[in-house]
Amino acid sequence: MTNYILRRFALSLVTLLLVTCLVYGLMRAMPGSPLTLNMEDPSRRIRPEDIAQMKQQYGLDLPWHEAYGKWLMNLAQGDLGNSFLSHKPVTTVIGERIGPTLLLSITSMVLTYVLSVPMGLLASVRHGKHDERTMSTVLYMLYSLPSFVTALLLQAYLSYRFGWFPLKGMYDSIVFPTLSPLEKIGHVAWHCVLPVICYTYASWAYYSRFIRANMAEALQQDYIRTARAKGVAPVRVVVKHAFRNTMIPMATLIGLSFPALLSGSVILERIFTWPGIGQLFLESILNQDYNVIMGLTLVFSVMTLIGTLIADVMYAIVDPRISYS
Repeated sequence: MTNYILRRFALSLVTLLLVTCLVYGLMRAMPGSPLTLNMEDPSRRIRPEDIAQMKQQYGLDLPWHEAYGKWLMNLAQGDLGNSFLSHKPVTTVIGERIGPTLLLSITSMVLTYVLSVPMGLLASVRHGKHDERTMSTVLYMLYSLPSFVTALLLQAYLSYRFGWFPLKGMYDSIVFPTLSPLEKIGHVAWHCVLPVICYTYASWAYYSRFIRANMAEALQQDYIRTARAKGVAPVRVVVKHAFRNTMIPMATLIGLSFPALLSGSVILERIFTWPGIGQLFLESILNQDYNVIMGLTLVFSVMTLIGTLIADVMYAIVDPRISYS
């Protein structure tokens, strides 16, 4: 296992190099630059010598491959540069947005597993029954419904029409400073309700149907019939024998869902004006904030590679027959 992890680590470094090189090349090939966006603002009068100095300062006077090499050298020293837009270090800009995204993603992930596992097991036990078919139909409809459509509908009815939930934002900037610590937690939690619903329902429906499909296959195996013939309790047959054998494909989903913890959802965070990573990624692209784009690309790539590695390691944990050499 140690040798396998070391090989994967070396392969991951090569993958990161290729991904960041491709993204940097495509980014520099985009029309315009952060400086041209600033110059479009009529309130800013930038002299030509100042423009040349700023290009040199941000490395925009270099060909893209030389600028990429300079970015790699700075990265090796732990420096991701400064944001062109806010002039803050990229690590600070990203760090300020991680918390709101984790608040939604972790809450959504916990709810997804808490709801989907028992519902998937129940659907497998009640296979073919009227209530199971109704449940499967509802889950299929939820999975087919785009999350951004649901977000707009929830805003239109639950926020705008009935006023039950906040329309957007993580908190009310006017009311929030006047609240006590406990009231602030409740205030933020109330703002989280609609985004968390939109984050959760599709994953919940998919995982429930995924568990049901794998359990239906496992329950038809010979070892399940043998366990039932020996008089093993039905709950024990389902949970310990059948469900354990569905954990291998589940490990893939868990590992691949790991990058979503930080990547956020660009569309949903935009709709709810949520100050997270997804919103930051869209803002950085619109403003051609090269350093922030590269910093976020690096974070997403690292999280994806870690997620796939976690999935592979979990294979060996849930199934001792699997080994890596």
